[in-house]
Amino acid sequence: MIDKFVPDVAAALAGIVDGAVILLPGFGNGMPETLVKGLIAQGARNLTLVVNSGGRDTGPTADLLASGQVGKLICSFVRADSIAGRLFGAGKLELEIVPQGTLAERLRAAGAGVSAFYTPTGADTLLAEGRETRIIDGRNCLLEYPLPGDVALVDAWEADRWGNLTHRQSARNFNPVMAMAAKRTIVQTRHVVALGDIPPENVHTPGVFVHRVVHVPA
Repeated sequence: MIDKFVPDVAAALAGIVDGAVILLPGFGNGMPETLVKGLIAQGARNLTLVVNSGGRDTGPTADLLASGQVGKLICSFVRADSIAGRLFGAGKLELEIVPQGTLAERLRAAGAGVSAFYTPTGADTLLAEGRETRIIDGRNCLLEYPLPGDVALVDAWEADRWGNLTHRQSARNFNPVMAMAAKRTIVQTRHVVALGDIPPENVHTPGVFVHRVVHVPA
């Protein structure tokens, strides 16, 4: 019988190693805060963190950066006066800025098995220095590569034992695409439902992409 639920956060995060690439969704909401706290307690270091925004000075991303466990941050936005900006300025953090749409497409490409793609975004900016470009339909385009992760930490509104997930409203954001892009997807869900209770049209992330689920009540 397939049952992807594990008893606690520690069991869900077991096996995350130093140097892992961690995909962390969330865009205002939809961030797995309990799993982030568990990752800090678990202690894996020299992590590469992929997240939409590193510009905040409070919240789960800032807490993880403050723990000293992140060696590289890949994100679409950072403020110079945020913890990420200060760490970068002090030479304690490697930083890669990726436009938000390109970040989403690099993740989608990783999940879909796309080897590379061209986009006009950033092709005529500093982001293109030293990188391959070509003219497509009269526009200068920049070659981009997929962005796979070792682990995706995912937030869900409800889940069944097969790992089928529903994400509530805008909390959906990066959760499904990051689940697809990771070798291992670990989920915190607010509600547990019986197998078959989620209508097919409400399965935002299919269980085939999910490996472990832990119940974290609202």
